[in-house]
Amino acid sequence: MFEPIVLHAHNPGPWTGEGNNTFLIVGRGGHAALIDAGQGHPEHLSLIGSELRTRRARLEQVLVTHGHTDHASGAPRLLDAFPQACFRKLPWEDFDRRFGLAWQALRDEEAVDVGGHTLIAIHTPGHAPDHLAFWHEPSGTLFVGDLLMARGSVVIHASRGGDLREYLASLERVRALRPRLLLPAHGPAIEDPQRVLSRVIEHRHVRETQVLAALAAGFSTVQAIAESIYDGLDPALMPAAHETVRAHLDKLRREGRAEVDADQWSSR
Repeated sequence: MFEPIVLHAHNPGPWTGEGNNTFLIVGRGGHAALIDAGQGHPEHLSLIGSELRTRRARLEQVLVTHGHTDHASGAPRLLDAFPQACFRKLPWEDFDRRFGLAWQALRDEEAVDVGGHTLIAIHTPGHAPDHLAFWHEPSGTLFVGDLLMARGSVVIHASRGGDLREYLASLERVRALRPRLLLPAHGPAIEDPQRVLSRVIEHRHVRETQVLAALAAGFSTVQAIAESIYDGLDPALMPAAHETVRAHLDKLRREGRAEVDADQWSSR
């Protein structure tokens, strides 16, 4: 039976909400893998150790969905605690070298065996260029990292390799799998994937319409456009809004529907 164990990373914050979910998978013979490394907080390491001891399991692989800090920066402390584990992700050289360990490269559609459970790495760029989801086809379970959440929307980090066109294509790729359960890195499990995927895609189209309307109204900078759309947003979250607006503008520019000159944006 395939029963992933949710282990909270104990890293709440403005960008992580209540904190990250990581997932422990234990297969036959006590072979175990962890999806995402968290940030190395002692409480998280203790949870992992406790579950492994309870299940008489050995952590052999850490599969990282992408190189953002809340998903990957715990890798060095995990390696200290579990030196037998290998750490695997899709390469992103600019980010990977920051963590000071040797990553084993994962490829799109590569199969990963965890004690008889087969996970397929699915490249789902957009939020980050190295973003992977992990697909357990027999159960219809997809570990989606930061691709989407049950509520709200994820940030497209345009300044760190995020790409809205790739993000929308990744959502469509996931929709085509017809998963039965989505397990995101933030928030609760998603038991109605098609409805949530449709909501997220529609939300992006609505936001694009708002960005175009802001340009038509004469707002020409990322800050001005963001403030016109996200009126009343918690100031701590405004940098995330800027990132998302910038991602929409980049998409419109590539499609020939907007242009920029010295940080001044206009529609075409």
